[in-house]
Amino acid sequence: MEDVGRRILFAGGRVIDPETGLDAVWDVLVRAGRIEAVAAPGELPAAGAEVRDVRGLVVAPGFIDLHSHTNSLAGQWLQLCDGVTTALELEIGAVPVSAAAARARREGRAVHFGFSASWAVARMRVLGGVHPRGGFGDFQDHVADAEWQRPATRQEIASIIAVLDEQLHDGGIGIGVAAGYAPYFGPDEYEAVATLAQQRGVPVFTHARDLREVRPDTPIDGAEEIVRAARRTGARMHFCHLHSSSARHIPRVLDLVGQAQADGAPVSVEAYPYGAGMTTIGAAFLDADGLARRGLQVTDLVHAASGERLLSLDRLEQLRREDPGALVLMDNLYEDRPADFAMMLSVQRHPGAMIASDAMPLTYAQTYSRNSTASQSPAPAPEGPPAWPIAGDARTHPRTAGTFTKAIRLLHRGAGEALISVIERATLAPARLLEGAVPGMRRKGRVQAGCDADLIAFDPATVTDTATYRRSTSPASGMPFVVVGGELVIDGGTLNRDVRSGRQVAGSV
Repeated sequence: MEDVGRRILFAGGRVIDPETGLDAVWDVLVRAGRIEAVAAPGELPAAGAEVRDVRGLVVAPGFIDLHSHTNSLAGQWLQLCDGVTTALELEIGAVPVSAAAARARREGRAVHFGFSASWAVARMRVLGGVHPRGGFGDFQDHVADAEWQRPATRQEIASIIAVLDEQLHDGGIGIGVAAGYAPYFGPDEYEAVATLAQQRGVPVFTHARDLREVRPDTPIDGAEEIVRAARRTGARMHFCHLHSSSARHIPRVLDLVGQAQADGAPVSVEAYPYGAGMTTIGAAFLDADGLARRGLQVTDLVHAASGERLLSLDRLEQLRREDPGALVLMDNLYEDRPADFAMMLSVQRHPGAMIASDAMPLTYAQTYSRNSTASQSPAPAPEGPPAWPIAGDARTHPRTAGTFTKAIRLLHRGAGEALISVIERATLAPARLLEGAVPGMRRKGRVQAGCDADLIAFDPATVTDTATYRRSTSPASGMPFVVVGGELVIDGGTLNRDVRSGRQVAGSV
């Protein structure tokens, strides 16, 4: 175990702190999990400290990912290479939060972690009689169950709200609402969730239900529902992956959100810089009718574990029936089409928009036949410590490995956005979103004395994503130093696979 008094001096780097506006060559001294001092070059004592020469590199706060479903060390290592030091499960969340957190502590985490109170799993428990274990697996296992998706009675809504309130008192970071997976539940229930959030001073993280253009019989337009709840209740409403939920209706949705923000409504948004999405194949919006409403073909879907591009609706229904929790890639926007790329980038560049990955679990493939059932196609993760680099049969969405470095490539080097602004979208902005629910977040997302020692150092001219849809676990390059909780998890470009310095980020209701 590392000495708690370990001192590390990062010397000569270009230090960027988005809160103070600092962007200058300074030294940063880390000790016992905190930033001890930030000063001009040569002013901090090097005696007794491990010195890392970071001349030519940017030293910045570690990225805070509000939307990560990674649940394995291998997935966390991919995110570390992308500059992530805090990876939070806030869209889906967990019930019980305490069980999810206990498992994470028991297994050890290379990044900081935390969970929202899961509305979807609370519904599964109240309406479907599910006994959740805590974690994303509960959602995967029951996502296609019809019982939890139905409209709830007034009494059932009260029970769902009670479960959520219990989870907020158990360390939940706000409330995660996967509305898009239960498209016909009542708008009154959503407003009740927002009211609870406002009363407890926590955010709501929403995967929006369908837009009216996609599902004309929707009880309420998904984007309008989020904005209305913010206006009516005053709760902080966070719109998850706005670009993938809105697709070619992005201009209307951004106008709606922008007007609400201009009026002072507490609405925030996030996006990842990829045109294709990934979800469970049993999702309510991926049946034949749902694809047609979205203007998608069945051939726009790729079964993640096998790499099979679906060729028929019969095959889709077979997979949905036999393994509804299996992960599938879907083409929402095509990055090689200028109009689609411009729409995707417009969300990334929206004022105040945050960068969040929606990082997915790794799935492992085995010998596969087009005629085999879905339950035969994915294999469990191998026993024992994961290999590094990750084995070639592991698959995920490339956003798991490359969201933040790709954002730097596209927004800073490509679109000319100031580097400090891009960094703020991934550090200070998410930290401030969470500060009301988690006071400790006031020490994250910053490079200042007394703040948590979660730091990254990279070359802004060369850092980049390398993962593709075919090579989805290829780690980002150009991130030679990553510090989590004062420990060097990546040191000189080498991943230290033994470090487990991630700690729980817990709500304080």
